[in-house]
Amino acid sequence: MDVKPYLCRNGIPPMKTTAPRLSTGLLLSLALFVSGTIAGKTAIHYTVTIPDPASSRYVVELSLTAASDSVTLRLPRWMPGYYQLMSYADNLRILTCTDNQGNTLKLDTLATNAWRLKGVKGKAVTLTYTVDARKQFVANSLVDKQHAYLVPAQSFLYEDGNLDRPAIVSVKLPEGWSSIATGLDTDPENPHRFSATSMDVLYDCPLLLGNLKSLPSFKINGIEHRFLGYDLQSFDGRALMTDLQRIVQAAVDLMGDIPYDTYTFIGIGPGNGGIEHLNNCVVSFTGQGLDTEEGRLRNLHFLAHEYFHHFNVKRIRPVELGPFDYDRENRTTQLWVSEGLTVYYESVLLLRAGLIDSATVLKTMEAAINALENNPGRHHQSLAQASYQTWEDGPFGNQGPRRGKTISYYAKGPVVGWLLDMRIRQASKGQYSLDEVMRHLYRASKATGRGFTDAEFQQTCEHYAGADMSDFFDYVYTTKPLDYTACLKGSGLRLDTLTAPTGRTTYTLTRL
Repeated sequence: MDVKPYLCRNGIPPMKTTAPRLSTGLLLSLALFVSGTIAGKTAIHYTVTIPDPASSRYVVELSLTAASDSVTLRLPRWMPGYYQLMSYADNLRILTCTDNQGNTLKLDTLATNAWRLKGVKGKAVTLTYTVDARKQFVANSLVDKQHAYLVPAQSFLYEDGNLDRPAIVSVKLPEGWSSIATGLDTDPENPHRFSATSMDVLYDCPLLLGNLKSLPSFKINGIEHRFLGYDLQSFDGRALMTDLQRIVQAAVDLMGDIPYDTYTFIGIGPGNGGIEHLNNCVVSFTGQGLDTEEGRLRNLHFLAHEYFHHFNVKRIRPVELGPFDYDRENRTTQLWVSEGLTVYYESVLLLRAGLIDSATVLKTMEAAINALENNPGRHHQSLAQASYQTWEDGPFGNQGPRRGKTISYYAKGPVVGWLLDMRIRQASKGQYSLDEVMRHLYRASKATGRGFTDAEFQQTCEHYAGADMSDFFDYVYTTKPLDYTACLKGSGLRLDTLTAPTGRTTYTLTRL
């Protein structure tokens, strides 16, 4: 069937796993360390110090040479990967703003997160400010006596209209602290100096500081994968990394490519949540629970989820999610693809890695179906609406006045993803699956440099199904109940139901 050029495979070479190489990004970073410029753009320099870790505060010194008479500096209002507006600017306090002669410069406040300098063309400007970091959460900076976790979006102001400006970050560790974990490129001459080829790259790379523990690394096709963490408990690190290697290998086999030069799992200690990045992920992880099979699998699902995100959302992404606008909500109806399908692929990857069996996958889907079908919010909010309204309702549905009127794309997304996989297999008579859709979108993103639209995602699915799927996508854009019987036709599975006197229905997947 005919497909739009974005979907056409002609001219888009198949992805092949690659051996270690000096990527364009790495070469640019090396040049940046030497000259301080890329393509004629001079880097912004940031120096981070933590004079007193017990104060839960750090100091940032920003230095730049102004290219124009007026310069506006902004602090992001949110962090990519966590789709909520944050109050980062509430934690920032400006100390001084001077030129290269030491003269104080007037800084006009434009908004709670924006300041403007005037009459500074050609001048070297230094802005010094403090950041309070007391909240233990994956999207917030935290500093205590033993370690620091720095969220770049909370830490580094950017020049308005100049997000492609490169950056150099120097970190002065407190006495007794020894190491830094980050996805930023490291200066070969200084292990505490880092570079980013743009502000987008900088905001994609948190920093973890302290006395970190390193687990045994592994290589896949010559590409090193590392795990560094704070407050890691006593567990078999080699066994964990062996499991992780199998998961990463399953993901690489699925997508047919390794798009980074190195990858780092960064364990930030106790807490909740994780956030994905292009060549790293930060995870609230200490190793707790690895001594039981249930806890081990829970941790592996979590790590598989954050790792697979570097493919699905960082590269395969809705068109609205990049380039980012850091000053307002970046809304999309497709977070069910970015998050929901990633939840589905957790189980797929663990199955293909030989870490769980198909019965465990069915139990996982069964639990997801029960959670979804017993949530009255499914009658009120579509999957697309849940994605679009996450900025108000939160990622797990509204827990306030609209409780019971919303759903989570983390809950319905994997169920719809699983049924979509079944439908494509059914319609194509087993020739294609959701895997082909994901690989196709990945190739297209790599070739075009942009994300997919709502229509393009559906068209890609229809291309591999070989059939119109408008009826299926009603499950995404309306509150139409899921027809499990139709979707599971020919799969060898049946969904049984049992309703209790309380009104709660139990759903059980049965093999025919």
